[in-house]
Amino acid sequence: MGMTIVLAGCGRAQLQPAGPVSAAERQILFDALAIMLAIVIPVIVATLVIAFRFRASNARAPYWPSFTHSGRIELIVWSIPALTIFFLGGLAWTSSFLLDPAQPLASSARPLEVEVVSLDWKWLFIYPQQGVASVNRLVVPTGVPLHLRLTSATVWNVFWVPRLGSMLYCMHGMAGTLNLQADQPGTFEGRSAMISGEGFADMHFDTDAVSAGQFARWVSAARTAGPMLDDAAYRELLRQSSNVPPHTYRSVRTGLFQDIVLERLPPGEGPAGGEPAAGVTELPRS
Repeated sequence: MGMTIVLAGCGRAQLQPAGPVSAAERQILFDALAIMLAIVIPVIVATLVIAFRFRASNARAPYWPSFTHSGRIELIVWSIPALTIFFLGGLAWTSSFLLDPAQPLASSARPLEVEVVSLDWKWLFIYPQQGVASVNRLVVPTGVPLHLRLTSATVWNVFWVPRLGSMLYCMHGMAGTLNLQADQPGTFEGRSAMISGEGFADMHFDTDAVSAGQFARWVSAARTAGPMLDDAAYRELLRQSSNVPPHTYRSVRTGLFQDIVLERLPPGEGPAGGEPAAGVTELPRS
């Protein structure tokens, strides 16, 4: 019983949307639940009614030993599940287009470009418009669409901020597109949703949604502190490490993200000793 209560809190973030994508996903979840209850509730009620009506102690219950088939019953039994599947399929079909991760969000504000790189076991966020970068902390302005381009410097990972919405795979040698938006200020947990080695459990980050003024001040502060993210600094990030404190880079070498995607820079280099950690497969180097 105690474990059931603890597990009841799992997935709570998906029911507390902080953006238009997550709000639409929650609505789809509720719509699907309502459609499925349309068949679940009648089945439960019918089971209880039939069990009570035809109980052994009920002498007034009809007895039909020769009953073999009823077209009306067959029609009801098969039509309701068929309609349920039809409605669920239609809901899944339409929502897959409406919530396409690559579909830009309707907004009068100019999208904020963010380039995301998954590493062992940390996240790198590059802001090409602002010329800064951060590790393990994603800072975004509220009410502004986010145009995220995602890749991986190592193995597959999955970028996910549950309270903002859709997750997307980060794959080596490829760049995916994800559009999100935070409509309210706050700090939202981000994580990797795919096991990627011994440091996976610590591969999480904070997404800080702040006002436009606070975001501008954060960018200004980032430009005056921290090192430059050039090829040498990036190679240091490639080394496997966990629980890396959030930090920023005052500038980013132009074209760094593109070079990572096109494999002009090497993939993850593994631990400092040069040997892959236990259970981790090292990618071939370009």
